Amino acid sequence: MSIKSILSASAVVAVAGSTAFAETEIQWWHAMGGTNGERVNKIAEDFNASQDEYKVVPVYKGNYTETMTAAIAAFRAKEHPEIVQVFEVGTATMMAAKGAVYPVEQLMKDAGEPFDGDAFLPAVVSYYETPEGELLSMPFNSSTPVLWYNKDALDAAGADVPTTWEEVRTASQKLVDNGMKCGVSFGYQSWVMIENFSAWHNLPSGTKENGFGGFDTELTFNNDKVAARLDDIADMGKEGLFVYGGRRGDSLPMFTNGDCGMWMNSSAYYGSISEQADFEFGQTMLPLDTKIADAPQNSIIGGATLWVLAGHDEEEYKGTAKFLSYLSSPEVQAWWHQETGYVPITTAAYELSQEQGFYEKNPGTDTAIKQLSLNTPTANSRGIRYGNFVQIRDVINEELEALWGGEKTAQEALDAAVERGNDLLRRFERSAK
Repeated sequence: MSIKSILSASAVVAVAGSTAFAETEIQWWHAMGGTNGERVNKIAEDFNASQDEYKVVPVYKGNYTETMTAAIAAFRAKEHPEIVQVFEVGTATMMAAKGAVYPVEQLMKDAGEPFDGDAFLPAVVSYYETPEGELLSMPFNSSTPVLWYNKDALDAAGADVPTTWEEVRTASQKLVDNGMKCGVSFGYQSWVMIENFSAWHNLPSGTKENGFGGFDTELTFNNDKVAARLDDIADMGKEGLFVYGGRRGDSLPMFTNGDCGMWMNSSAYYGSISEQADFEFGQTMLPLDTKIADAPQNSIIGGATLWVLAGHDEEEYKGTAKFLSYLSSPEVQAWWHQETGYVPITTAAYELSQEQGFYEKNPGTDTAIKQLSLNTPTANSRGIRYGNFVQIRDVINEELEALWGGEKTAQEALDAAVERGNDLLRRFERSAK
């Protein structure tokens, strides 16, 4: 055989060999920056190392809104990923995107991948199910707001960890009297003080089971109970007991640098607070407004899930299903939960964390799980499913900022938020049709 023939034959063998061992690539677009982005990369790397058929490629696409917007644009251009992380308020938008979504439960069935819907925490999985109980997206980073507190500051001020809003006011007064700049603050105010406050007290925030019953829902959170609580917080602001620190997590430094003794925001700030606070801190359940209820109902989740987009081939979906099985395994979920403060999405992951002694070593880190599992979710406490809710939250933020600035009463701010929000709901309803 000639040298040329030998070289040609070798090239064919090399090409055939590389094809035989080529990994199927799966794109995972996500919104986890910083340390959590590194943890997402580790999950993908560990999965890739566990087998040689598929390679998951995580790609950071910016914040939640930017990630969802990028995925929608990519889908229209037919250059979309297999998996995209979408925050909980984008659920209605994803559901309305006909033909764009491959429901996770159906994916697992089609790929022959084991799947048990009963393995997930009810308060987590119910948010992302159809009325018939089919799971649409895979829960991943679920959280719920808790009350974070500076234990050293409370002890120094002679204040107890509060369980009611009346006690929050009392503790705030003692903290300020003892030299702190403020008693309490919070972030993501729509999520904490309207969506979760309503669920915690078993109050509806809208009609049609908070939107689960149809896109023709209307907002109703402008009731006298929510208004009374917000007016009281505004009064605390005038007295220097409450300080508004901005939208989202902007107010975190107020807590970690010791200016504010209490802070209400996501359980997922555990990692950040552990790294930044030089005092002993803890977390406890959200305070109860005893003028509304004798006991709390349950809180609702925030965070995001992983949606699988339609339009890819069978082998890519087979790999996607295997990765989602890996992602939701007890070992991976327990690690993710313990590292971040996000809720373990399955009962098995929670039980594994217990067996590993995590809650014993870190008291209070199971607060979020207990809040979500207090009672069977009702129509008022299952969650929310409103279209255009990203924009509606912006409206709520604007109106509440007018309240904190003394420009409006709570009732005026809530009425305006509901009126403007309902207009956005009608626009979404029309576009969904």
